[in-house]
Parts: sequence; structure tokens; C-alpha cells
Amino acid sequence: MSGDRRVAYAEYGAPDGEPVILLHGTPGSRLLGALFDGDARRRGVRLLVPDRPGYGRSSPWPDRTLADAGTTVGAVLDDAGVRRAGVVGFSGGGPHALALAATRRDLVDGVDVVAGAVPPSLRSTRPLAVRLAETLAATTPRLLAGAARGGGRVAKRAPASFVVSQYTTPEGRAAVSDRVAELARREFVEAFAHTARGFVTETRLLAQEWTVDPADVDRRVRLWHGADDANVPVADARRLADRLPDGRLTVVDGADHLGALLRQVPELLGRYGSAAEG
Repeated sequence: MSGDRRVAYAEYGAPDGEPVILLHGTPGSRLLGALFDGDARRRGVRLLVPDRPGYGRSSPWPDRTLADAGTTVGAVLDDAGVRRAGVVGFSGGGPHALALAATRRDLVDGVDVVAGAVPPSLRSTRPLAVRLAETLAATTPRLLAGAARGGGRVAKRAPASFVVSQYTTPEGRAAVSDRVAELARREFVEAFAHTARGFVTETRLLAQEWTVDPADVDRRVRLWHGADDANVPVADARRLADRLPDGRLTVVDGADHLGALLRQVPELLGRYGSAAEG
């Protein structure tokens, strides 16, 4: 990338498969793809998962906006030798997927948003931890960065359930296998392995009205949202779907925030792989 910035990414699945970009949540990292390595391989998908700026091994970019999503993804596709890819955005990666579709349509084959965050004007409620983080990002960002790095250190030593509990209901938590919980823990720890500046930047970005209006996404967007999501209520997803010119919402019964990701991404990878075969 320009300006001596570096973007890191990981590859999973089939090396010669249909390319799909998976955009992690806020916070998150490229290790999210480890959850779906086997699914991607079986479905003939080459899964590319970047660390967004300031997460994992990617350089910070504190003045970026949502409209810059194409710069990061474009660099990954160039390095991977890929012209276009399907895009799946999870949670805080959802706004970046929409921004990419609005500003760099030439890079995008399809857009899916799973448990995606919504613009502030469409929110009905926010978890207390999110409200606190947004306040700190706007007023004392260094305090938020220190707290986030501390959370990463705690997660490194704590049981994997420490991380999983942030994205699940008690019922959903019981359904998460030890393997999945451990992979989720590693992904969370990696997000803060070098800096928390990515989390601070994105928390501030997503708390403001987006620089890319969902109404400007002039292609079909498929939204998948858990009926039991406590992080982003399904009512918010319905409002986002209405705001999009061609938004198609599927409510996943019995799924919370993490549950929607675990249930829908394998299915989406199958769709992208099947489309390539057809």
C-alpha cells in the first residue's frame, strides 16, 4: 500500500478456488478465516481474510474512512493475483463490505453481510460495552486503546469462553464447540497483538454517520441476521435492509451474533463455489 503502510492477510481453503474476501468484525483479525478453512476447501473457495489497518499485522491508518475500504481490499486482491471476489462482511466488517460495493464495484462479485453493524441513525439500542467504547474513542482514545490491549492480554490467558461470551447468548454459548471457542479466542488476541489503534479508529468511525450511504450501494446485498442477536438487534438489520436499494434480509432463527456467522458463512461459501462451477 502507499505511504509505507502494510496490509496483512491470510489465505484459507482451496488455493485455486473461487476467491472470496471475508471481512472480520470490530475488533477482529485475519485469523477469523481459520473457522472456515475446511468449509472453503470442500466448497472450492479461496478465502482471503485481511487484517484491516491497525489490527493484527496491518499498519495503522488513523485517518481512514469507510470509503477507504477499497484501498485495503484492492491491495489484497492485487497481491493475490485476483481481479474480483465475492465479499462477506461480519459484524463491524459489514459496513466495510457495503462501502466497498458502493465505491469499488469493479472489485466485487457479490455482497453478503452477516450480523452487520448499522449506521447510528438506524440503531435501536447498543450494548453497554459498545456505548462506553464509543464515548472513550471520542474523548480519551488512549484510555480505550489501553483498555483494549489489556483485554487482549486477559483473553490470552483466560478460558476461551471469555471471548465467546461477548458474542453469544447463554443458550448459544452452550452450542459452541471447544475448537470453535479456541479459534475465536486466538482471532481476538491477534487483533490486539501489536496495537489497538485499529479498534479505536473503527469504533470512532462506526459511531459517526457513515461516509458511505447504504442508499448508494447500487447492487443486491444479502443480509443474514440472527433472530437472537443481542449485539445488533434484528430490528436494526431490517431498517438497514430497507435503506439499501436492493437489500434482501434473511433472519436466522435461533441464532445470536456468533451463531449467525457460524451457520451462514459455510452456506455462503457453498454458493460462491457453486456459482463458479456453473
